[in-house]
Amino acid sequence: MGYKEFAASILGKFGGKNKQAAEPLTVYAPFGGNAIAMEEIPDPVFSEGILGKGCGLEPAEETVCAPFNGTVTQVIDTKHAVGVTSKDGLELLIHVGMDTVAMNGEGFTCLVKEGDTVKLGQKLMTFSMEAIKAAGHPATTAVVVTNADDFADIQVLAQGEIAQGAPLLKASK
Repeated sequence: MGYKEFAASILGKFGGKNKQAAEPLTVYAPFGGNAIAMEEIPDPVFSEGILGKGCGLEPAEETVCAPFNGTVTQVIDTKHAVGVTSKDGLELLIHVGMDTVAMNGEGFTCLVKEGDTVKLGQKLMTFSMEAIKAAGHPATTAVVVTNADDFADIQVLAQGEIAQGAPLLKASK
């Protein structure tokens, strides 16, 4: 183990912002904010679970970080959403804001591309809450396991204030 891995391991054990020791089948918060129930997401596609199970996040930060170690499987052309698959098979969609597809990428910057391997806590994209608000959209972000049917359950681990890198969702087989 090199110095960087050792330091990351120590930080993870003592509550460092970017934990590197990911638990299996766990989704970590992609940014800090306020975790809300899926039913509270202001879009029926997400609130009714049409795309899968998960929760919403009201962002307090404007950088989306990798929620686990995995591979970027989808980057939406309009840069408002990214799909990531974990090494243990969780397929996750992080959809920033509601109806933000209409913004045509304005206010969003993707830092990864499809096929990239990512580590827990690595920056995936940035967004402007000001631009989202100016466009008349809520910044509520959906964090959804799109292959939830492959698991016995998807449990929401947090409600209310959450820090980036804290456990958010847990799947069970």
